[in-house]
Amino acid sequence: MVGLMTLRRAFQTLVLLSFLALAPACGAEEEPPPDDAERLRSAVTTEDILQHARRFEEIAEANGGNRAAGTPGYDASVDYVAQQLREAGYDVSVRPFEIPYYEELAPARLELVAPDARPYQEGEDFSALHFSGSGAVVAPVRPVDLGEPGDSSSGCERSDFKRLVEGEVALMRRGSCPFEDKVSNAEEAGASAVVIFNEGSQGRTGPLGAGTLERPGIGIPVIGASLAVGEDLARLNAEDGGAAVRVAASTVSENRSTANVVAERRSGSEDGTVVVGAHLDSVREGPGINDNGSGSATILEIARKMTELGVEPRKKVRFAFWGAEEIGLVGSTSYVEGLSEDEVEEIGTYLNFDMLGSPNFVRFVYDGSSGPRGSGRIEEVFTDYFASRNLEVRTDSTLEGRSDHGPFAERGIPIGGLFTGFEGTKTEEESALFGGEAGEPHDPCYHQACDTVENLNPRALDEMSDAAAHATVVLAEEE
Repeated sequence: MVGLMTLRRAFQTLVLLSFLALAPACGAEEEPPPDDAERLRSAVTTEDILQHARRFEEIAEANGGNRAAGTPGYDASVDYVAQQLREAGYDVSVRPFEIPYYEELAPARLELVAPDARPYQEGEDFSALHFSGSGAVVAPVRPVDLGEPGDSSSGCERSDFKRLVEGEVALMRRGSCPFEDKVSNAEEAGASAVVIFNEGSQGRTGPLGAGTLERPGIGIPVIGASLAVGEDLARLNAEDGGAAVRVAASTVSENRSTANVVAERRSGSEDGTVVVGAHLDSVREGPGINDNGSGSATILEIARKMTELGVEPRKKVRFAFWGAEEIGLVGSTSYVEGLSEDEVEEIGTYLNFDMLGSPNFVRFVYDGSSGPRGSGRIEEVFTDYFASRNLEVRTDSTLEGRSDHGPFAERGIPIGGLFTGFEGTKTEEESALFGGEAGEPHDPCYHQACDTVENLNPRALDEMSDAAAHATVVLAEEE
């Protein structure tokens, strides 16, 4: 039998050895807990971002193939984002604003009916001007003070229309005043339709495909034609005692209400607020999953995971989903113009994320040297992060105002952001740094129906979303 003292010593030795085994080795440092930026990066996964992107694609499929501002597809996208943010605990405001909305419901028509019958070809010879009114007319053509190439004020004065008979089609040359002035004068004079042809100087002979009346309000069909069509109609009118045409346009041209979605939590100091933004709308040609479902889905998931993890930085973080970026940064401009000077002063940073999953991607970081004071620090946060991951970036892209950072920069707010390329062609140098195909677009589906989830590059989306999450927390924690 073992003695009692022997058992007691054995027990004490066992306890001591167990304690030493569990204790850290002398001089060894404990692994620090992950910081909030690291926790957030780990939690924001590509698959979760893709889930939002798939939902955006489903919304587009159910609404005519797009999520353009002023359409049911965009409204459904707003509802989805707002619901996700409310469920995550954010104070959400859906902020309406007005936009000019234009849509062609059917191909426009321009046909000669007298002195002989002859159709002109849409696209090749003519197109409806943006914000044309609707209607179909057959009527004589009335040339209006056509002038000469490079020196025409055709239709710019009300007095130009004194020979026009009510119901005629006004034929005008492009010239020294805006299209909307010409057309307003013609409509007021009683024209039933308008044909404006290109003016004829070098580079100005084709159809006016990009012509616009700028805003709704015109109630008659307005056609933009090539120089050849205009000269043809003017010649026939002079030689044969008059020409007559059939003009038709079927359009929607009106003001519509759309909205931004803005969300924040009550925690964090408003002094130095970090605004994190991405545009939510697509073009009408497609569902807009890279442009810009990728950015919207990324910041939506960052917002959700911040509340899920309890990440509450020193500064307030505000998430903004902009409407009508694709028709001229209308939503972000509306937001910024509505800020008081004090509210502008409270914003310390604006981060913009537009197109984060281009299939033939480049890691572009906004060039802070061309932005307002403080933008260089934002660039540095991104470049330091990518360097820590041994990932190359391009920082020589100028902030040319093609996305929603533009209105913030104009108010002097420091800006920064990421994107992965749009219609630009990948260079040999970029291909060597980032892989992919030199000589091909960064996104071959840019502004097209093929901009679906299948168009996204998961690797680009993963790397850029990690950087977005990192910068959001780091900049919101800085003094």
